[in-house]
Amino acid sequence: MILAGHCVHSDRQWSGQIRIEGEKIVDVGTNLGKPDVTFSDDCLIFAGMGDIHIHARDDVSGKETYKEDFCTVSAAAINGGVAHVADMPNNPAAPVSDSTYRAKEQHLASRNIPVHVTLYAGIGPGTRPLSFPVPYKAYMGHSVGDLFFTTLQQIDETLAHYRGCNVSFHCEDPELMEQHKNAATHEERRPAECEVSATRFALQMIEKYDLTGKLCHYSAGEGLSLIRAARERGLKVTCEVTPHHLYYDVSDITEANRKLMQMNPPLRAVDDRLAMLAALRAGTLDYLATDHAPHTLAEKERGISGQPHLDTYGPFVTWLILNQGFTPEQVAGFCSENPGRFVNRFVGPAKKFGRIEPGYTASLTVLNLKRPITIERSQLKTKCGWSPFEGVTFPGSVEALYLSGVRVS
Repeated sequence: MILAGHCVHSDRQWSGQIRIEGEKIVDVGTNLGKPDVTFSDDCLIFAGMGDIHIHARDDVSGKETYKEDFCTVSAAAINGGVAHVADMPNNPAAPVSDSTYRAKEQHLASRNIPVHVTLYAGIGPGTRPLSFPVPYKAYMGHSVGDLFFTTLQQIDETLAHYRGCNVSFHCEDPELMEQHKNAATHEERRPAECEVSATRFALQMIEKYDLTGKLCHYSAGEGLSLIRAARERGLKVTCEVTPHHLYYDVSDITEANRKLMQMNPPLRAVDDRLAMLAALRAGTLDYLATDHAPHTLAEKERGISGQPHLDTYGPFVTWLILNQGFTPEQVAGFCSENPGRFVNRFVGPAKKFGRIEPGYTASLTVLNLKRPITIERSQLKTKCGWSPFEGVTFPGSVEALYLSGVRVS
């Protein structure tokens, strides 16, 4: 099969052809033969986009699949133009050991879904590293589920056993949050100072234990200088940012939507949101990662934190390009190449994500920049059935998604 159109890498754009055989890209050029599919000049072809922070809610316990499972999260990812995802470990049956991780792997395999899923292992009080390489997640403060710490000392003592591992941090200082627990609003109970304090500590842990670190769903502008300084010292640290922390801020919260707009970390001030956009543009933030957190509307009404975002990933990216001035090359970096680089060390030799080059998996995300879409509940594939972007019109939409050489949308 030969595809033709306008392709994008982080370092260039070009009009050309892509030859696919089986699941792999085998050639990229300009005169590879008569194309089977030609995408119009309204479209951009990216290496399959990856969301490296999602919550599929599916594990061997089956306790949370009423709001999402691997099948519905795959459908939502396809709807949003996402080729691969990485699933967080804060499940009822948390993958924290060889046996519990393998059990979740086998459960995932039984679902037989087209979207590739990388599984994080959890780090919690008293856990130890697995015997094989995986990405880990450490919840520094209280979040959804039971896999979290209550003191910084507890985190330090546990991470001492994970020297040299790949660890992602949910940066909220549990001790500072305890001091703010009686504040009036969710945003005041988890203020930016909690994230900044936890950032300092996470960077200390990354340096102390030679970790390959990642800071999740970053939201506090004050912490960005700490991250830049750490990189200048040679620390191996990257950072995510979410659609909601780029699009919304506290000025968007009303009494009517307050519970829908609750997440951890919470929405920040306007200046913080603008700082996240600037930092993503500058490369201080490395990944557009949704923290896709599906909960039912009834759960949201009870004060559960999190928002679903997989269905709207591709349309949101067109907002970054057309409304916020991001170049397609920048998007290729934080949506395709950097996520691919993150997961490729864990996916095995059969898969390789992130570039439109021979030898890479033939997963491609095609965005149409001239076909706007207004988000409606009826379009969504997530089982929880709602989106914070309902009623929002994005300037472009997903034209096509190829997964391992097969067009699925």
